[in-house]
Amino acid sequence: MAFAKSKKRTMEFVLLLVLIASAHTSSTIRRFDREKVLRVKPQDEKQVSILKDLADTNLLDFWHPSSAYNVIPKMDVDFRISEDQFLHIHSVLKKNEIQYEVLIYDLQEEIEKQFDVKDDFPGRHSYSKYNDWSKIAAWTQRMTEKSPELISRVEIGKTGENNPMYVLKVGKKSGQRRVIFMDCGIHAREWISPAFCQWFVYQAAKTYGKNKIMTKLLDKLNFYVLPVFNIDGYIWSWTKDRMWRKNRAKTDMPTCIGTDLNRNFNASWNSDPGTNHPCAEVYRGAAPESEKETKAVVNFIQSHIRVIEAYVSIHSYSQMLMFPYGYTKVMAPNHEELFKISKLATEALATRYETKYVYGPIATTIYPTSGSSIDWAYDLGIKRSFAFELRDRGRYGFLLPESQIMATCKETMMAIKSIAKYILKNPL
Repeated sequence: MAFAKSKKRTMEFVLLLVLIASAHTSSTIRRFDREKVLRVKPQDEKQVSILKDLADTNLLDFWHPSSAYNVIPKMDVDFRISEDQFLHIHSVLKKNEIQYEVLIYDLQEEIEKQFDVKDDFPGRHSYSKYNDWSKIAAWTQRMTEKSPELISRVEIGKTGENNPMYVLKVGKKSGQRRVIFMDCGIHAREWISPAFCQWFVYQAAKTYGKNKIMTKLLDKLNFYVLPVFNIDGYIWSWTKDRMWRKNRAKTDMPTCIGTDLNRNFNASWNSDPGTNHPCAEVYRGAAPESEKETKAVVNFIQSHIRVIEAYVSIHSYSQMLMFPYGYTKVMAPNHEELFKISKLATEALATRYETKYVYGPIATTIYPTSGSSIDWAYDLGIKRSFAFELRDRGRYGFLLPESQIMATCKETMMAIKSIAKYILKNPL
């Protein structure tokens, strides 16, 4: 009987996924009127099991952690639900004495309120507003024209939908320098991430020769910056579905689109059973490096492996700075050094606005992951590899208002400078 019930739930879940996937292919932009984001903190394994049952029978879009599979007791669990689901889920939570709070009451309202900065110079690239892909692509070209002595652009490959992937090389061109590689926007809906990459490049060029620290860094190091990793998904998040996470690749289930690029790297790729369903938000893909975007980054980094000393991946949200491993709770061989660098970086970040970050290994600081870019880079030999989760801690989630872009970028810049200064003083 239990097996039949479980099978029925699975079928219902797949049907819901199919229905929602078909909505994603609609020609109109998806709306989220009266959809809610709840935060639940299960107290024990029984409450965790109830949450996982809810996820099996309802289409819950997990914001933190990224799938029901990673839910554990005492963890803050954030997920999005439709208006129709709310009464049922409320009754289940109440019946089982699982306390919750509503972080977002009307998701559509929050999406619209996100654009809360007036564009004083329409047509000009704004660093205090979110920019769509067409603006970012044009900006990459303009930056090379404005600062040719410091910035050059290289196309490292094409996405699944044939969009060019650009890396901006920032720093002096003469001689061979040590490199910090930084990617942004691997998950489409994390808009604050590409906003930071743009700010970083702009500030590096603007303050070179004026700011003592930045000048020293760019004299000695190069930064390779990938402003948007998941371009196809990012475009989709602007034009069709603000909550889209994955890329836009077809899978072996026609109604389920997209691979999570940060589960697609060859780093314990097959170890997490929560990533094997094509409809899942954390779907790992058909094989390691199956996605054109992943392959382009892998090829580029492998061809520059001799000079890359650090890898930094920018995500949101949660206010964390993490390092390997994600796929095991075993400490990395240089755990103490990574811990020290993270402590220095988060302390530097807090000096600006007193924003508090937590830090530590991925698996124990946020949740276990497989196939991530950071673990892959570390295993390849880049022993200073880090993942940031930028603002906030859940009030806005992926919908951080534009009015917080500048503060987020400025404080994150302090942390990046701290990491870069450490690398400069402590070459491998």
